[in-house]
Amino acid sequence: MAKVEIPFVWEGANIYFLLTDRFNNGDASNDVNFDRTKETAVLRGFEGGDIKGVIQKIKDGYFTDLGINAIWLTPIVEQIHGATDEGTGATYGYHGYWTKDWTSLDPNFGTEEDLKEMIHLAHAKGIRVLLDAVINHTGPVTDKDPVWPDDWVRTGPACSFDSFDGTVSCTLVENLPDVKTESNELVELPQQLVEKWKAEGRYEQEVAELTTFFDQTGLPKAPRFYIMKWLADYITKYGIDGYRVDTVKHTEPYVWQEFKKVCDSAFSQWKIEHPDLVLDANDFYLVGEVYNYNISHTTAFDFGDRKVNYFDGAFNSLINFEIKWNAAQMSYEDMFSKYNQILQNDLKGYGVLNYLTSHDDGAPFDKERSKPYEAANKLLLCPGTSQVYYGDESARPLIVEGANGDANLRSNMNWEAIQNNPETQAVLKHWQKLGTFRANHPAIGAGVHQMISQSPYVFSRNFVQGDYKDEVLIGLDLPTGEKVLDVGQAFDNGAVLHEAYSDQIVEVKEGKVTINSEATIVLLEKQ
Repeated sequence: MAKVEIPFVWEGANIYFLLTDRFNNGDASNDVNFDRTKETAVLRGFEGGDIKGVIQKIKDGYFTDLGINAIWLTPIVEQIHGATDEGTGATYGYHGYWTKDWTSLDPNFGTEEDLKEMIHLAHAKGIRVLLDAVINHTGPVTDKDPVWPDDWVRTGPACSFDSFDGTVSCTLVENLPDVKTESNELVELPQQLVEKWKAEGRYEQEVAELTTFFDQTGLPKAPRFYIMKWLADYITKYGIDGYRVDTVKHTEPYVWQEFKKVCDSAFSQWKIEHPDLVLDANDFYLVGEVYNYNISHTTAFDFGDRKVNYFDGAFNSLINFEIKWNAAQMSYEDMFSKYNQILQNDLKGYGVLNYLTSHDDGAPFDKERSKPYEAANKLLLCPGTSQVYYGDESARPLIVEGANGDANLRSNMNWEAIQNNPETQAVLKHWQKLGTFRANHPAIGAGVHQMISQSPYVFSRNFVQGDYKDEVLIGLDLPTGEKVLDVGQAFDNGAVLHEAYSDQIVEVKEGKVTINSEATIVLLEKQ
């Protein structure tokens, strides 16, 4: 039987989200740059992780073994050179969200050649690459990082978060200059960028590219469009597949419709210029971080005094901040059927990105890491796109002695435990089995959910795209040893099935299969 090619669909993807600086240090020679040597608070300085470290793990098959088909990296653009204290101790821009220059990579993260190689290697293994886009703000002001001109940014008031205007026309926190994304006034390049580019010998090149961009698009030389051009360059130069967009609700909604047009145009251009590198017919993917958006909101995020539909002409998907509560409070079936109902109806054609742990959510599903198996089941088998946060699969600690606030969530990846600890290895194996099954079956994230039986708990997922059909049957919380499951609703008598969790072949007889395994989970697919 000919092997059918599995279509990649973002609605069913399994995305791995990593902090570039915390994942894996592939090149110790780039650990210190710009004299960033000030002593910082715990886990608030650069730890050495870089793009070369990600390359190593792509080559090793780490992501493939985990069933990952897209990687999202925190921003890799050049960060402010100085340190600042937001009330949690001296901090550098290790996380990537404090931009100094959108047009260059921060040498702590790597070089343009590193980025090219990473994307090339990822694509060769069928893994898409998402970068992280920040348009809302520059980095903080320090003694090494002057504020941008006042026709580019506002430095106050701080957001009150009690209304639409109190969320948009303001700074997120003190000393985080807010880009005037509402402005259509023509602005000149900030003097600090002009001087920097001249010193680096690329001023003429950058200005020529900007002139071409504004001439071709007809867009005004307003602050947001400069930044959009700089972000689009990562599409046309490197062929990235999508952006996760930061702080979406703190910017006017129409800005994201404009950004989508710029990204789509850049992606089309890249595909035309690199026909041999095109992976599929998917459009450029935009997933937005609308902080506290819940799947229950469907297409209407409520500011209190105004509702906004961020899917409209902008985002393919939004990060779903609700799932961690659903996972804690609902049964598998209640959660899965709820998500199926919304995704197959109100959000049909769009998606949500589900996560149980992240870099800035201080109340994750399992902060103590006492339920790593349940976390895998609830995240990887839930309808919607899944986001594995680095170390979810290895129960990386989220509580670090001496760390303050979100630094706890950003500990270094626990490679040593993966190497040496049998308990960690067992957890990883479980995530690998579920993740691989998910990657092989778009039905899990993007298909239609149907409960087969409540006790034992068995359900099916069914996905159709053109001539491609995919159906799986899954059982959870089953007894160990012999288990007899009713599968007649999904598979015909005589059908030969593969049980992927325990890796055995079974045949459907009188609408049932018998499986003997020590596992309490069953993953059935057609052989």
